[in-house]
Amino acid sequence: MLQKGASRAGLSRPVLFAYGLPGLPLAALGVPLYVYLPTFYAEKLGLGLAAVGSALLIARIWDLVTDPLMGRLSDAIETRLGRRRPWMLAGLPVLLVSAWFLFIPAEAPGFAYLAGWSMALYLGSTMILLPYNAWGAELSTDYHTRSRITAWREAFVVVGTVVAAALPSLTGDDLGLTLLWLLIVVAAVLPLSIATACVVVPEPAFQPRTVLPWRRSLAILGRNGPFLRLVSAYFLNGIAVGLPSTLFLLFVKFGLDADSWTGPLLLIYFVCGIAALPFWLHLARRLGKHRSWCLAMLLACAAFVWVPLLGPGDAWIFLLICIVSGFALGADLALPPAIQADVVDLDSLRSGQQRAGVYFGLWGIATKLALALAVGLSFPILDQAGFDPTAEQPGAVWALALLYGLAPVAFKLAAIALVWNFPITVQRQTRIRALIARRERTRSTALEVNDGSSAEPRRSPSVSHGGV
Repeated sequence: MLQKGASRAGLSRPVLFAYGLPGLPLAALGVPLYVYLPTFYAEKLGLGLAAVGSALLIARIWDLVTDPLMGRLSDAIETRLGRRRPWMLAGLPVLLVSAWFLFIPAEAPGFAYLAGWSMALYLGSTMILLPYNAWGAELSTDYHTRSRITAWREAFVVVGTVVAAALPSLTGDDLGLTLLWLLIVVAAVLPLSIATACVVVPEPAFQPRTVLPWRRSLAILGRNGPFLRLVSAYFLNGIAVGLPSTLFLLFVKFGLDADSWTGPLLLIYFVCGIAALPFWLHLARRLGKHRSWCLAMLLACAAFVWVPLLGPGDAWIFLLICIVSGFALGADLALPPAIQADVVDLDSLRSGQQRAGVYFGLWGIATKLALALAVGLSFPILDQAGFDPTAEQPGAVWALALLYGLAPVAFKLAAIALVWNFPITVQRQTRIRALIARRERTRSTALEVNDGSSAEPRRSPSVSHGGV
């Protein structure tokens, strides 16, 4: 049951706006982590490709511990502010302090400096993002409304990304100055946006349950076939997204010899992502969320397969590729988290628990590990191929083009193969929610009877999962 002010099938626009708002500064902070920071430390600060890739990979592996732990804590601990809000508020100072040291580094920062402050920043990010995403999954039980919730959040995410992407055009492509301004924007907007969400957005009422032991919890999770299938596909697609994100600046500069195009290309890419959101939401209502996501990934593959053929002077052709792949981005952002909320419903039916935090913790592991592998594998591969961004002649640009353009296509095709026949459709999700509602009514009736008489406690009849 939701608190007053929200419905199970629909949410007001002010609530959706307030919920989505923190996505803007969080995304503005995310862009430098995946796009600017690796190049800044490797090229401008001279730390080296292999060292930067290894440091960021270690920091992401740290999330293998923090994500599931935070998911379990945010599921289990109830406070006056709810389950999700307190962690977001606690993570705020951790995130801002570590971002300060990471974006404004000491002179000649070393491997340990980059790895340590990256780990601290990722911890703060986990404390905010994981409860934030789980909160969104719990705002509605309706199959299509969940797509609207994630679309609002991801629209703000894209706006934040556009702001971060446009800054190099205003700072003369000075990465140090760009990171400084991003830090100022995030420090000003993030506290205000989180406070707004905490005041305006309702949290679903928590139904206390006995916390499942780890072994039992993992056994139920391991039998959730749709989740395992979805998280595997998301991991593969995450690598496909992470490779171009990590290598974008290098490809535009050395592959296209179009360094001045960096800001406009990123801006157009993300604007197309925002513009495409209504189209993908409409298509998801007609074809289902999983099929619409697959079509978006196919569209991105059709665009990126031509990238390795480009060279200096082909910036206009690459602009068309950015437009098409940006259009596909809208589905890539909005639909998978909405599908994940449906997968959590299946767990709720089988476990009797409200465990969105645990699932989004594992979801976060897949996301971050995929992005870490994109950095941790691509930079050493480029280094081994002889590519050196600090040299006058970087060499091995062909390896950069293949990693940027062709490798993502292979990973996306593998993700499509997993998701195309995804089993949780709107009809099945509706049946799952009906069974959960039936069980909750039965449990409530049993509690009322037990509270109202001295008769022996009445056992709740089990709910059959047949047909689900």
